[in-house]
Amino acid sequence: MDFGLFYFANDEKGGGRDKYDLILKSAKWADQNGFVRLWTPERHFHSFGGLSPNPSVLASALAATTENIQICSGSVVLPLHDPIRVAEEWAVVDNISNGRVGLGVACGWVPNDFVISQNQDQFDCRKETFAKHTATLRDLWRGKPHRVTNPMGEEIDVQTLPRPIQEEVPIWITAAANPDTFRQAGAMGANILTHLLGQTVQELEEKIVRYRQAWADAGHSGQGVVSLMLHTFIGDSDESVHEIVRDPMKRYLAGSLNLAAANIASVPFLKDADKIDVGGLTDDIVDQTLEASFEKYFNMAGLLGSYEKCLGMVDQLAQMDVDEVACLIDFGVPEDAVMQSLEKLNVVRILANS
Repeated sequence: MDFGLFYFANDEKGGGRDKYDLILKSAKWADQNGFVRLWTPERHFHSFGGLSPNPSVLASALAATTENIQICSGSVVLPLHDPIRVAEEWAVVDNISNGRVGLGVACGWVPNDFVISQNQDQFDCRKETFAKHTATLRDLWRGKPHRVTNPMGEEIDVQTLPRPIQEEVPIWITAAANPDTFRQAGAMGANILTHLLGQTVQELEEKIVRYRQAWADAGHSGQGVVSLMLHTFIGDSDESVHEIVRDPMKRYLAGSLNLAAANIASVPFLKDADKIDVGGLTDDIVDQTLEASFEKYFNMAGLLGSYEKCLGMVDQLAQMDVDEVACLIDFGVPEDAVMQSLEKLNVVRILANS
């Protein structure tokens, strides 16, 4: 089992000069301790994930301060951008890192994000645009000419610069609720980035089987990589970890709930989302919801607790054919405690692979 670090903080602090301290410190630590990937997201106009409006910018900083670990987006919302820009920006990161870039890409689900797109109508056809842009991005990375029309009406072929170090960029498709996205990723020869929001461990296991079969049916070599995001904090006992992470994680989940509630009709991991009325939720109901959500993550859908509990979860994931745990560590626990937890996580990593 491989382990990586996934950054998706809820930026509650507003101002301040230390927003990126935990990211930079933990990235150097992971680079020196056998972790395989660092993941940076894309989020706009909301505190939840708001530290990373452009993952390539943060990735450049991580690339310049590390030596071994792969630097990945998790994920570029591809329909928001011209694939030319994505190829250019990440080729820079690939050069800074000496060929350590991986690209997680997603089709997006928050309508407000699409105000930055050149064509806001892309929201309704984002899945089709996503597939087209992914293919174009791969071709541009390989150095293939891309036919475009300039303002003079002239058709020209462009090739992006700088040229990247890697001839092929590893691609991860972000997927969760829709089993067909897993099948599509396998058929494309792309890796999978997934989470347990809106799906159970058992449902994920079934989708991984679908993914592996589609990969094999398409005749790709190997079998692809399944990376699973999990909230992570490891301590000496389940009880002590429960006490440490409960309040920070409830505040963190409140940020996620706030984002989802504002865009309820388009949330991809909620069934019948357009029928849910959040206007009548009282503070007590919201708190009960957050409490139940926290207990779910703590007991069934996270890497939270003692060595023994977390090793059991890792073993279960290995049996499901998960390749990497992408550890979400920046959910509000104080920095010193997170760094202490990472030392314990490294013990779990070593034991899981011994």
